[in-house]
Amino acid sequence: MATAVIMPRQGQSVESCIITKWHKKEGDAVKAGDLLFTYETDKSTFDEEAKAEGVLLKILHAEDDDVPCLENVCIIGAPGEDISAFVTAAPAEEKKEEAAPVVESAPAAAPAEAVPAVKAEKAEGFVKISPRARNLADRIGIDYRYAQPTGAEGRIIERDIDALAKAGVPETVTETGIAAEPAAAAPAAASSDATAHTDEKMTNIRKVIAKQMYHSITSTCQLTHTASFDATEIMEFRKKIKPKVEKGELNNITLNDIVMYVVARTLTHHRALNAHLLENDVMRYFEHVNLGMAVDTPRGLMVPTCFMAEKKTLNEMSGELKALAAECQTGTISPDKLAGGTFTVSNLGSLGVEHFTPVLNVPQTGILGVNNITQRIKVVNGEIKAYPCMSLSLTYDPVSYTHLRAHETLSDL
Repeated sequence: MATAVIMPRQGQSVESCIITKWHKKEGDAVKAGDLLFTYETDKSTFDEEAKAEGVLLKILHAEDDDVPCLENVCIIGAPGEDISAFVTAAPAEEKKEEAAPVVESAPAAAPAEAVPAVKAEKAEGFVKISPRARNLADRIGIDYRYAQPTGAEGRIIERDIDALAKAGVPETVTETGIAAEPAAAAPAAASSDATAHTDEKMTNIRKVIAKQMYHSITSTCQLTHTASFDATEIMEFRKKIKPKVEKGELNNITLNDIVMYVVARTLTHHRALNAHLLENDVMRYFEHVNLGMAVDTPRGLMVPTCFMAEKKTLNEMSGELKALAAECQTGTISPDKLAGGTFTVSNLGSLGVEHFTPVLNVPQTGILGVNNITQRIKVVNGEIKAYPCMSLSLTYDPVSYTHLRAHETLSDL
């Protein structure tokens, strides 16, 4: 019996996913566990494996298609099996034909009296938009910030982009406000080996990261304080618990685990850093510390969240942080675990970084950068002694936090 493979729902906030690569083609034999296709949300990348055996009879969506969650993506069955019921339920070709008039006829709208007037006001700052709506706006060539959101929690969804296109907003409007010019033809490849190169399309995740970082830098006033401390006690603590780690009684507690543990408890005394600065000039203070941890992956930077971190033991937090990092590295993490953070920690100490400027993960009001441990000297009872020194870099928004309070936070840490 033929089986339809649907687009999984990765998180409650995900409406659609983009197919980035097919690993099988129509007519290929498929076994349970075989990799069918790779897809991504705006935050993570996933691989979909076959759960049935047979032949890949039909591919309903091609690479780069933005597919709604729970919609049929392909069909697996026996050779020659009737699949008309599945194809009728999700005809990719028909959908494209239906979508085409919207894209092509958007600029040449119906007579003015047939289209309701829309007040085109551009939203400023961070805009909530679904991946499917963003993809449609890019194809049409309009600035989605002019759309009127009708989705949950003020989120722009696909129908809002359709409405914007039908309203007659010029499709040449770009995010910079400058009319877009037709794309120039790609220059012919030079014959010299000196100009040899490879062009690779940027993933959706990296595009989202770039936009978020740009928005953070341009929409907030950010200041960084760096302070150092004697890490002797931390190093001694790790040596003390090492026997229990070796016996399996504790997780392999790292310096990063210890810092995250301390940060979670320190933030309960600094509510302005465990907060969001909203666009309507409102501060949202959180009762619990949902601690984000920056994780570098081959797909890009991800920030999973350890929820209610202030209530977890050091051993519990260590195990959870390692599990979150592993899910990020393998691309299996749910988007729900990549949201909801109230403060972020970014640790570059393992890379030998002595100082850096962390960038706020807006709308959060603070982020802590953890640097490496270096050997320094100090005078103790008239004698010069070496000690392990760790420095911390706290970036915050002075609008919501004062210089004095930032210094107090570093001192508490």
